[in-house]
Amino acid sequence: MARFPDGRALPGKLFIVEGIDGSGKSTQLDMLRKWLIGQGYCVAFSEWNSSPIVKKTTKQGKKKQLLSPTSFSLIHAADLADRLERQILPALKAGAIVLADRYIYTAFARDVARGVHPHWVRRVYGFAIQPTVPFYFRVPLEESLARILEGRPTLKYYEAGLDLGLNSDPYESFKIFQGRILEEYDKMVDEFDLTVIDATLPLLEQHERVRTIVAPHLGTALRAEPGGWREVLAAEGLQGRYLKTMPPPGDQL
Repeated sequence: MARFPDGRALPGKLFIVEGIDGSGKSTQLDMLRKWLIGQGYCVAFSEWNSSPIVKKTTKQGKKKQLLSPTSFSLIHAADLADRLERQILPALKAGAIVLADRYIYTAFARDVARGVHPHWVRRVYGFAIQPTVPFYFRVPLEESLARILEGRPTLKYYEAGLDLGLNSDPYESFKIFQGRILEEYDKMVDEFDLTVIDATLPLLEQHERVRTIVAPHLGTALRAEPGGWREVLAAEGLQGRYLKTMPPPGDQL
């Protein structure tokens, strides 16, 4: 079950996916979402850096290259705090399942890779809900780079880590930056009991492993009555990217 930072339990379940760029975590989360909806569960979705309260600031800061590692960290913390208040907590209190594409571990990996002190960034995110299962899709650096860079003409300034002065070539800088992030993720496996999925396995094999791990936690999760998907979600104030597209029971996957 999901828990408040002080250990109090919440009725809902929070499953999150983490991994470096190119790990395939978003694909696996979408497959999990479709399976859960097909099983009749109420599912909400929340995505990293998607809160409207910080979008404008983040866009302007990136465009003008004004974001320091610390300001980046604080903006993302504000993003998560807003999504917790508006999306994640209402869903969890209602007993629904929340799926999050990236969570606090993204900050712990990226911010530390940018030079932020690990203890400081952990304290900044001390308000976060403890997830039911935090998945970490582990993939070798060279494979992730091949996946993400194939056919991509350019890399964005902060995406490539060019703000850190690692290398003047965007692709070399991206490689070094992603390597640093990967190191931080691997350090967190034991610290936060991350559930590691081998992201080099075939997609369906990864999905079966995810299902097997998730299934025992679903017993008390909120289900929608037949024909009542949108009514239940609206009554509980649930929000998220996928909620408007949830299929009626007859069209479940």
